[in-house]
Amino acid sequence: MTTIEYRRCKDLSTSADITYRNMRPYYEYHSVNWDQDTILGAISSLENWDIIVQGQVIGALRLAFDVEGCYLRDLQVCEDFQNKGIGAKSLQQSKNLALQSGAAKLRLRVMKISPAFKLYKREGFAVTAEDEKFYYMEQSLKEESV
Repeated sequence: MTTIEYRRCKDLSTSADITYRNMRPYYEYHSVNWDQDTILGAISSLENWDIIVQGQVIGALRLAFDVEGCYLRDLQVCEDFQNKGIGAKSLQQSKNLALQSGAAKLRLRVMKISPAFKLYKREGFAVTAEDEKFYYMEQSLKEESV
C-alpha cells in the first residue's frame, strides 16, 4: 500500500509543470494555448496542495472556496503514478479539506475526453450540467459519509 502525504504546495512552478505535462494532450485536442506561465498565473490564487509519495511530489490538488462550497479546481497525478488509487485517495482528501472548511458540497468540472470522469462518477459525483467540452459535477458532503 502506497503511503500518500499532502502538504501545502512549496513550489508553484513545479506544480504548474505537473499540470502542463498532464494536460498538454487535452489542451492540444481542444486547441487551447496554455503554457506553464499561464497555468502558474491561474493557480496562484488557489489553495494548492502537493501530493507526495516517498518524499517525491507526484501530483497537485487545488481548491477554491466560495458561498456555494468548495470547488476542486485541479487534481493532477503524474503519469507514472496513475492507476494506483492515488487519484481516489486524493479525491477523498479534497472532500476532507472541504468539510474542514465548512463546505456543504464539492464541485468540479472535467473534460469529457478525460478518463478522470470515470473516477468522479465512481466516487459519487453527479453530473449537474455539461457543455461541448466539460461535464460539471458535484457531490454533497456529509460528515458521516466522508
